[in-house]
Formats: sequence, C-alpha cells, structure tokens
Amino acid sequence: MFSELQLHERLLKALAELSFQQPTEVQQQAIPAAIEGRDLYVIAQTGSGKTAAYVLPMLQRLLQDDSKPLAPRGLILVPTRELARQVLKDIAALAQFTFLKAEQVTGGEDFKVQAARLRKNPDIVVATPGRALEQLTAGNLELTAVQTLVLDEADRMLDMGFAEDVGKLAEACPAQRQTMLFSATKGNRGLQRMIDSVLTEPQILELNSVRDDTPSITQQVIPADDNTHKEAMLKWLMLNHGEGKTIVFTNTRVMADRINGVLRALDLRVYVLHGEKDQKDRYMAVERFKQGANGILVATDVAARGLDIVELDRVVNFDMPRSGDDYLHRVGRTGRAGAEGLAISLVSPHEWNLMSSIERYLRRQFERRLLAEVPGSFKGPKKVKSSGKPVGSKKKKDSKKDGKKTAAKPKKPKAGKRPSRPPTGQVVTSSDGLAPPKRR
Repeated sequence: MFSELQLHERLLKALAELSFQQPTEVQQQAIPAAIEGRDLYVIAQTGSGKTAAYVLPMLQRLLQDDSKPLAPRGLILVPTRELARQVLKDIAALAQFTFLKAEQVTGGEDFKVQAARLRKNPDIVVATPGRALEQLTAGNLELTAVQTLVLDEADRMLDMGFAEDVGKLAEACPAQRQTMLFSATKGNRGLQRMIDSVLTEPQILELNSVRDDTPSITQQVIPADDNTHKEAMLKWLMLNHGEGKTIVFTNTRVMADRINGVLRALDLRVYVLHGEKDQKDRYMAVERFKQGANGILVATDVAARGLDIVELDRVVNFDMPRSGDDYLHRVGRTGRAGAEGLAISLVSPHEWNLMSSIERYLRRQFERRLLAEVPGSFKGPKKVKSSGKPVGSKKKKDSKKDGKKTAAKPKKPKAGKRPSRPPTGQVVTSSDGLAPPKRR
C-alpha cells in the first residue's frame, strides 16, 4: 500500500483520487530510497510505473521545503516531447491537492512563450535537453536552485545524441543535489560515463530490463515478399482483425505518410505521427487516436516512448526496428499493466537477419505465422543456422598462385566504333542493348 511509503498526506489523497492502491515493484523499491535523498540508478521497463517512482519523492521533498527560491527546484529531462507531455500530465494529477506547479520546455513551441512561462517561477521543469540548453543559454532557465535532477530514459537520450547537452545541464545544477537516472537497458560505455559524471555513490536498482520476457504480449513474425506485399497484408489485417486500437511502426516518415494514405483509402480511422509534424499536429493526432474504441496510429520511433495509450490492442512493425531495444520499446506500448497484447512484425527477406539478431538479443523466439489469405512466395528461409540466420552461399576465395593471392586484372575495353546516339525521343534502356557513350 502507498500508505506504507511515508508519503505526504496530500500525495496520498491524490493517489486515492486516482484509485492507485498498490505500488508497482519499481515504486516499492525506488520511492523509499529516493525519499532518503539517495542518488539512484534504476533499470526498469517502460510501463512499469517509473514516472510515479520519481515524481512522488520529488513532490514530497518540495512539500517539506520551506524555501521559496525564484527558480525551479526540480528538473526532469526526457528524450521526446511526447514523453515530456505525459510526465507533465502525471505531475498535475499527483500534485492536484498541492500548490506545486510544473512547466514543459520542449522543441516545437514558441521560444518566447516558453520564456514567459518560466518567469512565472514553476516548481518543476520537464524538458527535452536541446531546448532546455537553449533556454539556459538565453538566460531564461535558472538551475542554481535545483534540488532534484531526474534523467528519464537516459539510454534513449544517449542514442539521440543528447549526452553533451545533458552534461552541460547537470553542471549548471548545484553539486549538492539528488540525481535519479532511469534507463530501460543497462546500456554501454556511453551510458556508464553519463552515470559516473552525474551520480554520486548511487544505489542501483535493477528491477527489470528491456530484455526481460514479456509473457503478456503474443509476438508474431509474418514473412513478406516486399513492401507491396506488406501493404496488402497490413490492409487485410486491419480490415479483418483490426478491431480496437493499433499502432503501426515504420522506420521513416516517408513510409509513415504512405501507409497513412493506404489505410485512409479503406475508410479506416487513421492518424500519422512523425518528427516532421509540428507540435500541434502531433498533439492532435495522439489525442484523437486516444478517443473512441477503434483507431490506427501510423508512427515512426518518435512515438515508441512517452505514449501512454490505454488498452492498446496491438502493435504492427511494418519495418523491423533497428535494434532489440527499439523493438521492445515499440511492442511495450501494448500489454501494459498486465493486460494482454499482440505484436506483429512483417519481415521481408532482407530483414530476416535483423529479426534473428533481435530474437537472440531478447533470448526468445517469435511465433512464426503465415497469412494464407494474402499468399506470397517468401515463407522464411528453408535452412537456418543455429543463430537463426538463413544459410547462405560461401564467399568465393581469392585464387592463389604459388601460395600468394592474385587480384583479378580488370578487362580492357575492346576497341571499336562508338555506338551512335539514339534518335531524339527514343528512350534507351538496358534491354535496348545500348549503353551511354563514354566521355573522353
């Protein structure tokens, strides 16, 4: 029970209003340590309740603080605008019976309007690193009074190239502060360097990582010939088994816009979300998708983190994500809070090796499925190695002579008459047997 975590009565009242009774595992372990003032390094999956695990201790500390500096006392850094908006919403809900206020500082919004909001002296600032550094440099963001610094999804910020910005913002905060770093993965040397630079003797809580099993999510792989075949399968899936809410992930904004058009042509309720959309359009797409019982959101990885969609029925990977971490962050949108979910990946021949690598990284094999209603020629490799990758032909070795490698000599072009140019208006293709004339 939250009442056992020694939280302020106003916070307990908010939790009761929100019908939050039993804390999650990450909340049970992180909140007491954070209230004690310890620096924390927490490894926890998206959807595990980690936002409340750092917001509640931060609010608790601010409620017990009698000082009223004309500057923010809490700074929360997140990788995306969508996550910043979600965190701001959670703060408002948990602080509803207090006088504490928070503001958002992210890209895609008017710089001067943000500066004006910062002059109102919010208690907490939720920001993306790039825009926060811009406001700091312009003298609009004061960090000398920060008591608690939170780096949420630090691994993602590192992947997005924010390591230097995060370091500068941390240096602008007082050395005597509490810092909490949350990550879905253990990360690499870059994350370890960030940990060493911003945390002081942190308590490490490794609760569950992105590689842990997700039994509530059924994960399927459907072989596809090419993108055209994928589009046909996606249309069939959405028309025949698309009830509820679905997020379709692509790797590029161009493909996201294309899939948006393909599905809209079927008179389906479709919205698109990617980095080229302005802040207003992105906000409206997410809000409209949340409304109603059915809908499809076509998105790039900008939506893989920070979105909190209630009862998301399925995730479809139109393009395979580029890493195992990105895969789990995508499919982690469904099957949240113990609910059942479905993740479907459409895999073409050139993506099979990537899919096998993701399986090995996650230490699990996805369920193989064939869509008989939309048949194709590719049904997966006939033979695979122990790694799961298809068995391919061996590369030819260089010819050897007297134990030494000899490189093949390039063939000299035959002397002959240059081909004449085709008559005006004639299109030359490789089947015409003509090549463009060589330049001399």
